[in-house]
Amino acid sequence: MSVGLNSERDVNPSHPSTEKTIADFDPVKKPERNKFAFTCAILASVASILLGYDIGVMSGAKDYIQTDLKLSDVQVGFLVGTLNWYSLFGSAAAGVTSDWIGRRYTIVVAGAIFFAGALLMGFSTNYAFLMVARFVAGIGVGYGLMIAPVYTAEVSPASSRGFLTSFPEVFINAGILLGYVSNYAFSKLPTNLGWRIMLGIGAIPSVFLALVVLGMPESPRWLVMQGRLGDARKVLDKTSDSKEESQQRLSDIKEAAGIPQDCNDDLVQVQKKSHGEGVWKELFIHPTRPVRHILICGIGIHFFQQASGIDAVVLYSTNIFEKAGITSSSHKLLATVGVGFTKTVFILVATFLLDRIGRRPLLLSSVGGMVLSLSALGFGLTMIDHSHETLPWAVALSIAMVLAFVAFFSIGMGPITCVYSTEIFPLRLRAQGTSIGVAMNRVTSGVISTTFIMLYKAISIGGSFFLFAGIAAVAWFFFYTCFPETRGRTLEDIEMLFGNLINWRSALKDEQKEEEVHGGNEGQIQMGTKA
Repeated sequence: MSVGLNSERDVNPSHPSTEKTIADFDPVKKPERNKFAFTCAILASVASILLGYDIGVMSGAKDYIQTDLKLSDVQVGFLVGTLNWYSLFGSAAAGVTSDWIGRRYTIVVAGAIFFAGALLMGFSTNYAFLMVARFVAGIGVGYGLMIAPVYTAEVSPASSRGFLTSFPEVFINAGILLGYVSNYAFSKLPTNLGWRIMLGIGAIPSVFLALVVLGMPESPRWLVMQGRLGDARKVLDKTSDSKEESQQRLSDIKEAAGIPQDCNDDLVQVQKKSHGEGVWKELFIHPTRPVRHILICGIGIHFFQQASGIDAVVLYSTNIFEKAGITSSSHKLLATVGVGFTKTVFILVATFLLDRIGRRPLLLSSVGGMVLSLSALGFGLTMIDHSHETLPWAVALSIAMVLAFVAFFSIGMGPITCVYSTEIFPLRLRAQGTSIGVAMNRVTSGVISTTFIMLYKAISIGGSFFLFAGIAAVAWFFFYTCFPETRGRTLEDIEMLFGNLINWRSALKDEQKEEEVHGGNEGQIQMGTKA
């Protein structure tokens, strides 16, 4: 009789037991994207427009500034590149400021400083005045570079953290495109007026940034560090995919912050965390193995992002196109708009792939494509340099490879640097750790952008891109060897992936085996219970 009942269950899909069995094997539906977290990420990432606009607009404005103020190539190099050096002060200060007054109001500080810098650049009367203005703007850029990805990572649920944390890079690219368009739009004005409007109009995004912050909540992780558990719980309820995830995120953050799980909102007020005291010692003097691994990865990805030559291509695209055979000023500026458009389109594609494909596959594919495109660009420019006749195929190859390079960069290396470096640092180290990565990013960018003209005059422009291709090849092996995948893990869980710089795969396999054994034991217990 029991056989008959079993047979009925097997052949009757409408039988209740059959429905339960089928439901047990249904794939878990991916949660819908959290609209509140999505909005917060967009608003915070507006800060990244500041850097993007400055990069894009300076690419074209520098030629008019050089003509108007009669500057040498060395002065132009310092004018373009020193903003990256100046931004070091901003990114270093932002780490302390964000732990002191919170992530949200640090974004306001970034906008206010860049607003003053943009106005000063627009009203500059000479080179010295302009360099002072660049210093002020650089401080604001440094603040924005550090705080936008940190805030976005801390409000994002794990299911869409890669998508949302890539927004700062998206807005950098949007700012670059706006800068290129601004160059083209104001290029017909008198030389002494055009570049001042190009630079001064950058104050507009910073005003918008200060206003949108009013609609943003504070970071839940910062609130917990201040003992404001009630406020943190409200933000987590809005930015999580479910109540269960909200409770789990709060539990994880409390554990990372050293707050007992049973501590209530009133008692925790006496256990507020300090504003970063001891963090620098933990990062540099007495780092644990996981922290050392994280620090190497965080600094390394920022270094290689810039050392592979992206700022040389973006900031000096007019020089590259001129070497490739485009001599008309308006045509060169129009070609730079094409570069900005390509970067923006591919960064948008990348945002949808980060949480589907993962960080490692995109990063390795991106850097591999960069190696090939830089090598081909170096070859094309070298052929043009050594030919006494116009080579249409070499011109076409060079232009195509510029576009290919920025496309490959934007599909992986660009957004993943921001995403990866913000999510790997544990809570207690996140602000300062991220600011260290940004500092490395700005130092490397400053060296490349300041010296690129001197570099290509010393070893030829084609040789410069062969050099960048070699650096990108080294980067590929570094990422392949040292970088574990972080997709789908909570920020508090990611630290467990680190600690074995070279042999992290072995540690991950051991962890997976333990999970499989644990899962198998649970399955056997459940089967025994059903039996």
